[in-house]
Amino acid sequence: MQALTAAVLAAFVAYAGAWYLEMVEGNFALLLFLATVVTGVYWIAERVYFLPKRRAAAAELDAQAEARRASLAAQGIRSGDGKDVAEARGRLLMQPWWLDWTAGLFPVICAVFILRSFLFEPFKIPSGSMIPTLLVGDLILVNKYTYGLRLPVVNTKLTEGTPPARGDVMVFRYPPKPSLDYIKRVVGVPGDEVAYLNKRLTINGQPISKAPLKEYFEEDAMRYFKHFEEQLGTHKHRILNDDDRPAFVPGVEEFQFKQNCRYSVEGVTCRVPAGHYFVMGDNRDNSLDSRYWGFVPDRNIVGRAFFIWMNFGNFRRVGSFD
Repeated sequence: MQALTAAVLAAFVAYAGAWYLEMVEGNFALLLFLATVVTGVYWIAERVYFLPKRRAAAAELDAQAEARRASLAAQGIRSGDGKDVAEARGRLLMQPWWLDWTAGLFPVICAVFILRSFLFEPFKIPSGSMIPTLLVGDLILVNKYTYGLRLPVVNTKLTEGTPPARGDVMVFRYPPKPSLDYIKRVVGVPGDEVAYLNKRLTINGQPISKAPLKEYFEEDAMRYFKHFEEQLGTHKHRILNDDDRPAFVPGVEEFQFKQNCRYSVEGVTCRVPAGHYFVMGDNRDNSLDSRYWGFVPDRNIVGRAFFIWMNFGNFRRVGSFD
């Protein structure tokens, strides 16, 4: 078992190392699921076989020590090996390293797996597409149950939950490459006609409120951008516009239901198909979103982002957001 366990642990370490070095495309959900299953098997084996076996050996040692003490007492000799017996008993009951690194870790790994799969999952914001709402380096929490519970790895929905609403900040699997997680704001729900023309958002023919704010200084770009407050449904949030970027959408990819969209020099108008969502970044002129690669299918949804739990460069960022 030692050799088998060493090989299993080495395989996990090799996979994690290759992932870190970008030699393979990692899947943390799958890795955590496999770790839970493997350590769970060891945990069950420990409870039903290895631990009872060690306890039986310790009981046999106790019986042998008691018989020895009785024999010596009959000869009028007082036994002085109590400490040695206790140490030997402790060694027999001690969990070997290969069980300590498997069965011993199962409760923690299982708790993390359940928490991450069905309740809350942490993410790190890698890009500036959601500035000014979310900044690069923000560590956020995503609610995994509001939109319905889903099986880990395969993402199959178990419960319906509440459908995403306009204005929600949503994490989803990037449709052109589902192994990547993206975060954007839900702009259009199934059946909506979303128009973004001349940098003005309209939904079902109704212009979305857009109130000007003081210019926003973006530290990474070292420049100022036009800054607005927009309201989608019950969500009031801020957006940025860059006057140096044109209104038309360059480099549009081929995607499913592209026929639902009309592109022009003014921008784009799309009818959102059933079971899909139209998403955009709050940094409107610096966001690769539904305007470029299409709609987010319901099966790709991960959860609703709602809280910044840490930003090591700016502790004041901690808190909820809209």
